[in-house]
Amino acid sequence: MSSSPPIERNIPTLTEIIRTASPMPADVETLLAELQTKLASRTFKLTDDLLRSAFAEMEASLFEQISSRLRRELPDLIDATLREHFDTHDG
Repeated sequence: MSSSPPIERNIPTLTEIIRTASPMPADVETLLAELQTKLASRTFKLTDDLLRSAFAEMEASLFEQISSRLRRELPDLIDATLREHFDTHDG
């Protein structure tokens, strides 16, 4: 029967990762600035896409609500206005 090492030994520890990691660049500030710019740009693009999508959905919903209400109420409004107009001119 072969003995395998305990599972804890197969998981790298933080110190092992740090030892094997590539050295930090000389100008960390430049790297941080580049990363901040990338993150800000990608975050802005995602936000812009989500907002445009949400506004398009809201616009479509409002358009449908307004169109539906006009279809429902406009005939009665026209009828009442015509009747009112002709009733006042007949008498």
